[in-house]
Amino acid sequence: MLELDPALVDRAAALAQRGDRVVLGIVGEPGSGKTTLTTALLAALQDRSIPVAWLPMDGFHLGDASLDALGLRDRKGAVETFDGWGYLATLRRVLMEVDHPVYVPGFERTLEQPIAADRAIPPGPALVLTEGNYLLDQATPWPLVREVVAEIWYADVPQDLRRARLIARHVAFGKTPAEAEAWVAAVDEPNAERIRSRLAMADLVVPIG
Repeated sequence: MLELDPALVDRAAALAQRGDRVVLGIVGEPGSGKTTLTTALLAALQDRSIPVAWLPMDGFHLGDASLDALGLRDRKGAVETFDGWGYLATLRRVLMEVDHPVYVPGFERTLEQPIAADRAIPPGPALVLTEGNYLLDQATPWPLVREVVAEIWYADVPQDLRRARLIARHVAFGKTPAEAEAWVAAVDEPNAERIRSRLAMADLVVPIG
């Protein structure tokens, strides 16, 4: 597991004191280690007995049937292949509905499909960690997402390492090395450039080696 700077945990813990429900966003390019950072932070906060929950943006991927209907299957992972409005509505629910569980979708990577009601945000106070690619994007509705998130941290990793991780991940889930490299070049890298163009808008940049 990623070894976190204790100052990061302190900063997240301080956010948790702002109210009954606070959302901390983790953003980054494909393969940047967003999930690694999120799970490490989740564990560190739990070790401090701070109520914390996880809402992954990946659960708001459009399913393959919807992507096919829109002609977007070959761009899976681009900003237009997510249900941004559904994600925003769920974040708002999480912040407002604190007296009962809020069930949220997850994402099954072996199927490459979202899974409805895959996890729950439990009732009561919690710092909710949410991670995804487009939390700082300018296209509607993403600026509205930014308004409901207390802080957004950018997971930053050397570009060569990021691309190598991406290719390895695609191969692990069924692509040939040639197919993986082609997908990264045609789909993941344009998405990464779009995401990286917003790095300066993050509240904190977290280097991940």
